[in-house]
Amino acid sequence: MVTREADGVWITLKEEIHAAPAEVASCIASASGICRWLAVAAEYPTEIGATLSISWDREWSHTTDVTVLEYLCDRVLDGHALVRWDWYPSPIDETSVPVEISVSPLTHHGRTLAGDPSGARVIVRHGPFRNTAGDALLTVADSAESWRWYLCNLRSVLEAKHDMRAIRPL
Repeated sequence: MVTREADGVWITLKEEIHAAPAEVASCIASASGICRWLAVAAEYPTEIGATLSISWDREWSHTTDVTVLEYLCDRVLDGHALVRWDWYPSPIDETSVPVEISVSPLTHHGRTLAGDPSGARVIVRHGPFRNTAGDALLTVADSAESWRWYLCNLRSVLEAKHDMRAIRPL
């Protein structure tokens, strides 16, 4: 979903993943987790202000370096995690737009069932993008499409044990 909010344009994507919530949370909280669905390799410091380096290939020739803006992953074993990184949605624009990824266990009537491995909800919020028309909105659309694909791959990896990057690499 793309919405116009007071501070700009936001992308909000939600996905229910039917895997153990702790496993889902670990996929955003660690370098090994990120490499299961997003990047090929990663160096992931957990300190705020540190640089997260991800590589899109094994040779580290195509990389993205972003700043860790928030890292709330002390409850990963309970299926809760939240990270926020500075992100560069366009390869031709040096303007960063933060992306926030949160994981929480699925609930039943507002309550998390103790020990229920039925799944987790993943929410990606990316923004705010400049509140303008034209080429800036093309970047928003492209970013929404990319993050939707990554979320689908995360779901595929955890539910079907199939990494779509093996068939259709980015």
